[in-house]
Amino acid sequence: MHPKLGAIAVVYREGRFLLVKRKKEPNANTWGFPGGHVELGETAFDAAVRELAEETGVTAKAERYLTNVDVITRDKDGAIRFHYLLAVVICSYQSGTPVAADDVSDAGWFTPAEAAMLQQSPNLQTIIDQIAG
Repeated sequence: MHPKLGAIAVVYREGRFLLVKRKKEPNANTWGFPGGHVELGETAFDAAVRELAEETGVTAKAERYLTNVDVITRDKDGAIRFHYLLAVVICSYQSGTPVAADDVSDAGWFTPAEAAMLQQSPNLQTIIDQIAG
């Protein structure tokens, strides 16, 4: 097993974040930002925009990196189940209405207060707080 590179798309528009509910592990049934694996030869910017469109139907433009997030999930015995390095990409909304597709079961726009009430994936609230204060 080797660490995998992923990218997440952070779209913040009119005081709301675009969030998705994951179907698969890691973080199944939790809410987070759209995103997924970076493919060979693909930039993290391109991956974030592609994953956003695949998971929600929303199009956006990648603007800048916010940070990187280490996601290491262990089983009850301490063995590593998942290891990702996620590039957090700030994206500006262009068009589309969120519709859950691909490996997400729900998608929508949430205020920071509404997001705080959701079952969140790790690091979601930290990123929301960095952007929305």
